[in-house]
Amino acid sequence: MAPDQTDPACPTPLDLSVVAPAHNEEANIQPLVAEVERALSASGLSFEFIIVDDGSTDGTRQAALSLMPVRPWLRVVSMTNTPHGKGNGQSAAFHAGFRAARGALVAVLDADLQNDPAEIPAMVTLLRERGAGMVQGDRSHARKDNVVRRVGSVVGRLFRRCLLGDTIRDTGCSLRVMKREIALALPLEFRGIHRFIPVLARALGHEVVEMRVTHRPRIAGETKYGLGILQRALPGLHDLFVVRWMRSRRRPTTSVELTPSPTEGHR
Repeated sequence: MAPDQTDPACPTPLDLSVVAPAHNEEANIQPLVAEVERALSASGLSFEFIIVDDGSTDGTRQAALSLMPVRPWLRVVSMTNTPHGKGNGQSAAFHAGFRAARGALVAVLDADLQNDPAEIPAMVTLLRERGAGMVQGDRSHARKDNVVRRVGSVVGRLFRRCLLGDTIRDTGCSLRVMKREIALALPLEFRGIHRFIPVLARALGHEVVEMRVTHRPRIAGETKYGLGILQRALPGLHDLFVVRWMRSRRRPTTSVELTPSPTEGHR
């Protein structure tokens, strides 16, 4: 069920926040909102859907805002200080969306309709049944990539396994559900870190479970991944070493405040 409150600033906790970064996805916004509504309204979960407008130059923001008056569970977050005509990228958009989220669990998906929101309730169920920190979607069985992209994916997985011990098959799949504490602990203010969310969740001590999900072709808008395989591979390799360094340098920051016991005051 959707939350009753209409005030976006209301601190009432929810079961689930769904976050979708969107850059120039005007034609996809209305069907995306309709799919999320259809998938979650009958799930028994209290939820909200946060669309993060990341520097769109089309009508993405207006399309989302026009749907809000009759949907109190729909929210729009707009990135600021974006480069002219561009967005700050998925990592930054996730960072903003996660900090706006009020759910005990946070689900993420792309705004291009290639992820199916109908799979989110099953991911929530699996997370709860396994007591895991995250359920990561796996589209590898369903993708119809050409030979070059398939080889690139195999090589990428090999490097991630060697350098990070990462066994996740499809880190490029945005469809995932995680505990709120994981979402807030991820260093997403750094570009490209969203590609390493599962391995970073494991580094934080959480179990990550994989679940097969569908993969749908894009029917509207333009892909944001127009670079060639070499242009994508080199920054990706650089990011692997960055994440490896960050993980090795991370230290626990938890603490408790101490107070003296009654007997200590008489010593």
